Amino acid sequence: MLELAGIVILGILAQWSAWKFKIPAILPLILIGLAVGPIATLFTADGAKLIEPIWNGESGLFPGESLFYFVSLAVSIILFEGGLTLRKGEILNVGPVIVKLITVAVVITFIGAGVASHFIFDLSWQISFLFAALVIVTGPTVITPILRNIPLKRDVSAILKWEGILIDPIGALVAVLVFEFISAGEGKEFTQTALIEFGKIVLFGFTFGFTFAHALAFSIKKNIIPHYLLNVFTLATVLGVFVLSDIFAHESGLLAVVVMGMVLGNTNLPNIKELLYFKESLSVLLVSILFILLAANINIEDLLLVYNWNALILFAVVAFVIRPIGVFLSSINSSLKLNEKIFISWVGPRGIVAAGISSLFGLKLVSQGVVGAEYITPLVFMIVLGTVLLNATTDRLLAKLLGVLLKDSEGILIIGASSISRLIGAYLKKNNRHVVLVDNNRTNVQKAKALGIEAIEGSVFSDDLSNNIELNDVGYLMAMTGNTEINKTAIKRFQKHFGENGSFRVVSADEMGDPESNPNEALFSHTDDYIRLSEVARKFPEIKEIELNSKEHYEGLIEISKTDHEVIPLFVKNKEGDLSIISTNSEEVEIEEGFQLVYLGKTFEVQNHTKKTNLEETVSKE
Repeated sequence: MLELAGIVILGILAQWSAWKFKIPAILPLILIGLAVGPIATLFTADGAKLIEPIWNGESGLFPGESLFYFVSLAVSIILFEGGLTLRKGEILNVGPVIVKLITVAVVITFIGAGVASHFIFDLSWQISFLFAALVIVTGPTVITPILRNIPLKRDVSAILKWEGILIDPIGALVAVLVFEFISAGEGKEFTQTALIEFGKIVLFGFTFGFTFAHALAFSIKKNIIPHYLLNVFTLATVLGVFVLSDIFAHESGLLAVVVMGMVLGNTNLPNIKELLYFKESLSVLLVSILFILLAANINIEDLLLVYNWNALILFAVVAFVIRPIGVFLSSINSSLKLNEKIFISWVGPRGIVAAGISSLFGLKLVSQGVVGAEYITPLVFMIVLGTVLLNATTDRLLAKLLGVLLKDSEGILIIGASSISRLIGAYLKKNNRHVVLVDNNRTNVQKAKALGIEAIEGSVFSDDLSNNIELNDVGYLMAMTGNTEINKTAIKRFQKHFGENGSFRVVSADEMGDPESNPNEALFSHTDDYIRLSEVARKFPEIKEIELNSKEHYEGLIEISKTDHEVIPLFVKNKEGDLSIISTNSEEVEIEEGFQLVYLGKTFEVQNHTKKTNLEETVSKE
């Protein structure tokens, strides 16, 4: 009981430490696992581990092969998560580089790492290529935290993010096939029996994954599953598919859950967000437990196997030779610059799939008496720990030196996707600003996307926004919902993360018209709240521009807008087309002749051909 509670507590503390110090959680998890496992044997009185994953007759958590079963089930859930986050449309948007990274670079890594491990450690070709298959994956569990803390250029960030997500199931599939190739042949890997096993894995994996994914999607759409059981029912289905497929074809379960996740992720499900939230919490817990268990299960003798110069040479070949070759060949004739290619080559941390499957396969092959199998787990853990440590400590500095950091955070995040937000968002997008709308109302989000505006379905009370690396270039925050408390919450929670250049919100009805109670972050003016903005947008659904000829001209227009409730100033556009957000402190805006006032409301024109509006009269006098 103490060991089980200790693993959970240490795992969550490791996750918190990773969040606090902005490092991948895998790093402290592996270090804790090694500390309570093999390293502890050097200091305990009886030479025992503080946490013993496998029962040894006196202590341990999992008797017999129970650890294998737990690792398999945990990895299946994590792989299902990876498949669930894949979207066909997003793959196409990333471009041909990512396609080559998950094809050309995979082949290069598989062949290169296999040949290197064979000659450096004198391993058999079978074991060498199993190691190579396991280090193909980079893994979103380690890349995402790194990218989240480094504001990279969008194309570089997108390539690394999608490579990590897409390559996980590919690497897992290759590893499963190589493992089955070794196991099924019983020393005769090139026999007909092994080839038949390959076919069974692919056939049953794809069949069960595809079939049960559509069955689950149908059940969700037809409300056959009650809402309160949706998450746990999905979990049970994933585990059931994994076990069932594995019964028909040994080790095909991993492929089945990956396919199942990919199909569900690309199906228009009404509750897909809830599934994603649930799997996120479950994955955090499983990753925490799994890494500590896997690291603790390594013996000191295993560590000594890679405590030599050969291990360092193999790490250098994988990280500094094979990875760059794969990236540079994959980016031929692409728009990537040399500095961007170098940075992508540098970032290649391995994650949970590599560590989890290597422990599982390593232990099984050792129990089968396969020569050289004892090297699989320590070698893969050496690559995992080394790449995570390397990237966590050097990526920000290298990104700065190579010039791939975002120089300007000019993106704009708008909280709320109502009609007024969509109108302003469309104008900003038309003027070459990266704008993202966030709303928990699915209909509003869909309407924004239909206009070609980037929109996210989410809540200001969730951490999803801070974790979204697609928002790395956002430096302005505009809270424009009809709920003042939500607007204030958005400013309080996200102004440090997204509002480094400015955080603004529309004023409340109580604040409107009272300069003394007007907040510093008031958006556009202190005379227009959400209701007035919406009414003017409904009456005049077009954003207009008027040329300015002086600072006084601008100030005169602002004064008129305070009394004319059908004109609301929004931005000032300079001669280069750059936009400045107008806030309550509008007098601080720099104005030159040729600048334009961007406003919402009625057109400045002669009414009835004889009488000019007050605003038009002022413009004429200026």
